[in-house]
Amino acid sequence: MKTDLTDTTSSKINKALVLGRRAIGTPAVGMVLTLVIVTDEENAYDALKAANEASREHPSRTLVVIKRVSRSPRDRSKARLDAEVRLGADASTGETVVLRLYGEVVDHAQSVVLPLLLPDAPVVVWWPVNAPTDPAKDPLGALAQRRVTDTYAAEQPIQELSARADAYTPGDTDLAWTRITPWRSMLAAALDQVVCEVTSAEVEGEEFNPSVELLAMWLSDRLKVPVRRSKSTGPGLTSVRMETSTGPIVLDRPDGSLATLSIQGQPDRAVALKRRDTAELIAEELRRLDPDDTYATALKFGLERLDEEAAVTAPAAEPEAEKAPAAAEAKPAAKKAPAKKAAAK
Repeated sequence: MKTDLTDTTSSKINKALVLGRRAIGTPAVGMVLTLVIVTDEENAYDALKAANEASREHPSRTLVVIKRVSRSPRDRSKARLDAEVRLGADASTGETVVLRLYGEVVDHAQSVVLPLLLPDAPVVVWWPVNAPTDPAKDPLGALAQRRVTDTYAAEQPIQELSARADAYTPGDTDLAWTRITPWRSMLAAALDQVVCEVTSAEVEGEEFNPSVELLAMWLSDRLKVPVRRSKSTGPGLTSVRMETSTGPIVLDRPDGSLATLSIQGQPDRAVALKRRDTAELIAEELRRLDPDDTYATALKFGLERLDEEAAVTAPAAEPEAEKAPAAAEAKPAAKKAPAKKAAAK
């Protein structure tokens, strides 16, 4: 069931929700939380689709806040709120309200969202793209117990990760951290199988992937060893190698779905380690509403504290400098080649 409201208010939206529940025969509110999605028109469909799939595990009232850009000064001076209320099959197992804000109301989104929050229920705010630098100080983020961002969607993910560390507040989390949950579980289980001392580690993954940095910082913080970061063609994280006193432990996933766990003295084992979609990531984050202390510790460890001598983070300038004289000597010979061809002609 869908109800479109043009130039409306929060009270009218609440009334439409009540009337809609009665119309479909479910007058009681059975949601366990409020999920606020702050996004743009381009990414709204994908974000809402992921939220609807996650609502099968966590029935929730989903509020999608879309801030529309007004082009003319006259439009920017007018405040308008359009809403689309979805109930029943159109909203999976919860309720969905799509809010489109125009004009001056764009700067006061919290005043629109606040009356629509479920009473006595936790609030989670998710920014699929364009997250604020300090989510806890954002007017919408201040309403929530949990604030979910995704540095992978940022233009400069690694720099964004450093900014997240500086502005961290208990309750913040990031989908780049959620993506490495299976990796962390598998590596911890592998170390439980052998009695050894880890001396160093290497994390390999695609460039500009913050999950690689977070996993490297987590390993370095927990194991107190230097961690080397290597680049690969992906997809995502491709392998982790830990050098131990009893031999290497390697978790390798070259294709993004099936991984191989190799432990010295044991046969190789195939491990299901597929890349998860956004709906699974959001569902995992909604399972816990308390601060993630492990994420905070890994994030605050700091990129600069990783072993910079072992890390492959900067282009190798010295080898190119050594090749420069050879290239300069080869240039005169390269210029003579066209002359020989001309003589041959």
